[in-house]
Amino acid sequence: MSATVTSPPPTAAHGASGRRRSAPDAPSHGPRGSRWTSRAAVHGVLLLAALYSVLPLVWLVTSATKSVGDFSATSAFELAHFNLWGNLRDLFAREDGVFLHWIRNSLLYAGVGAVLGALICTACGYAVAKLDFPGRRALFAVTLAGVLVPPTALALPLYLLASNLHLVNTLWAVFLPLLSNPFGVYLARTFADAAVPDEVLEAARLDGAGEFRIFLTVALPMMMPGFVTIVLFQFVSIWNNFFLPLVMLTDPELFPMTLGIYQWNTRAPQFPDYNPLVITGSLLAVVPLVIAFVVLQRQWRSGLAAGSVK
Repeated sequence: MSATVTSPPPTAAHGASGRRRSAPDAPSHGPRGSRWTSRAAVHGVLLLAALYSVLPLVWLVTSATKSVGDFSATSAFELAHFNLWGNLRDLFAREDGVFLHWIRNSLLYAGVGAVLGALICTACGYAVAKLDFPGRRALFAVTLAGVLVPPTALALPLYLLASNLHLVNTLWAVFLPLLSNPFGVYLARTFADAAVPDEVLEAARLDGAGEFRIFLTVALPMMMPGFVTIVLFQFVSIWNNFFLPLVMLTDPELFPMTLGIYQWNTRAPQFPDYNPLVITGSLLAVVPLVIAFVVLQRQWRSGLAAGSVK
């Protein structure tokens, strides 16, 4: 008679391990799915911000190619008969070519004003950061307080001052107030603290250099990225300036582009032929800003990075 051999029952540990092996693995897509959702949300917000910024420019370019009839007969982004060159011809011929005077004035205000204003701001910021004189901290505190004052609040005092000096309705009434910028002084002080070592300044003083020469030949080259950043901020601010010229100027030949285009826009409801001129002029007003940022973007980026150290 053959004996029947029975295998021993599995132990509890063996059974538990067997059950663990046979159980399906739990899904591990929770953290990965959460990261994907976060990235999708961030990209969605960035896409909306890009559309918000680009769509007005697309509308501006599209509308600048339309004639008077197409401007009122088509929708905002609908393409029509290409009439950009005709609009440009009418733009520069309207009112004896006054738009050319507006371009010249804007370039004068923004170009010269940005460079001189940035140089003044850089010198002031360097002095506050690196020179020891009584009242330095109080002066910088007053400068920071000036950042909080809106430009419109200064328009009436500036007008009264210009009126007393007989500068109203002149280039100087707009040009001189644009040379001061408290925010530019603050940026320059930050750049001077980060980029100009005190040891270099002491060495220049030991060599017999004066403070003015030290600033121009030693400190300013070291602060050049910050200087370019201030120039860009000044240029954009002056180029888009509207309220100060509106208060100070009455002669159309002294208007900047912003004020001149605004004057044409007020006539557009009664005279529809001004609509293409306003749109085409606005398109041309954007071009110098784009060129300035493209040409100076390397210095601007490095300047912002240097300023962020402090």
